[in-house]
Amino acid sequence: MNELTKVALDAMGGDNAPACNVEGAVLAVNDNDHLKVVLVGDEKQISEELSKYTYDKSRIVVEHASEIIENAEPPVVAIRRKKDSSIVKAMNMVKNGECDAYVSAGSTGATLVGGQVIIGRIKGVERSPLAPLIPTAKGASLLIDCGANVDARPSMLVQFAKMGSIYMKYVMGVDNPRVGIVNIGAEEEKGNLLVKETFPLLKACPDINFIGSIEARDIPNGDVDVIVCEAFVGNVLLKMFEGVGNLFLTELKKGMMSTLRSKIGAFLVKPALKDTLKRYNASEYGGAPMLGLNGLVVKTHGSSTAKEIYNTLIQCVEFKEAKINDKIRAVIANNNNE
Repeated sequence: MNELTKVALDAMGGDNAPACNVEGAVLAVNDNDHLKVVLVGDEKQISEELSKYTYDKSRIVVEHASEIIENAEPPVVAIRRKKDSSIVKAMNMVKNGECDAYVSAGSTGATLVGGQVIIGRIKGVERSPLAPLIPTAKGASLLIDCGANVDARPSMLVQFAKMGSIYMKYVMGVDNPRVGIVNIGAEEEKGNLLVKETFPLLKACPDINFIGSIEARDIPNGDVDVIVCEAFVGNVLLKMFEGVGNLFLTELKKGMMSTLRSKIGAFLVKPALKDTLKRYNASEYGGAPMLGLNGLVVKTHGSSTAKEIYNTLIQCVEFKEAKINDKIRAVIANNNNE
């Protein structure tokens, strides 16, 4: 029998906190016997939300935190000063081995800083990338990095590719994940200095299935499973991906409601359309993990619903049971000994 995966959930983080965070925790615990959630935040507010549900009280507990780190606060200063914040207390629970994972829909900056400073990186890992799964025509691809390391070196991108491949293989079940580096063309000689220096290193790396460059327009087709780039490019790609998706849905709904005939058509295609759109909903895959830390850190959208919190908590169980960190340690240690 698998031991419990213990997750410290920042109950006060996000636009819908603590209501959706608590609901998501209850749904996840009721659906997965291998999960325990520590809700970190204002005990009174959390307890009021918990009173609405039936759940195993031994697998959802509350850890009081008197402070909240807001999105507008400078992350480094906030982490240093607000020791009793839900983010800092939750991360310290991972650092001290009380929990296996940390999840938050709150401040991205504080989560990134806290992950590096409080929890710390696995020995040999240069930087920890933020790696969300994005929906494609062939399932999901891992975008790594999308916001943690704006100025990356070639050696960092190689490690991103290795860690991303491990995640896709053992969590997502993709055999021999295809790795591509984001570029402005398919030719090896194209790209900026970082891409040109990284390309031959990825090509020579025995730990990954590198297939070359991938242009942004080909990413939605699912041509690669691990999309490697530094955080500036990755964040632009992610935001464009989300923006185009939202625009498409808005225009689609507008068109379907424009005439009586289109409304009838919309009614007829609604079931099939709903199933299709669900496949392209990024929240179905949970949050974005920071890979390469001494514990799992997962950042979800600030607007996360209970469903996204639920998916992220289940994602933490899969991460631990697949022993992702042990596999990353083994690969990094092996490379350092070469």
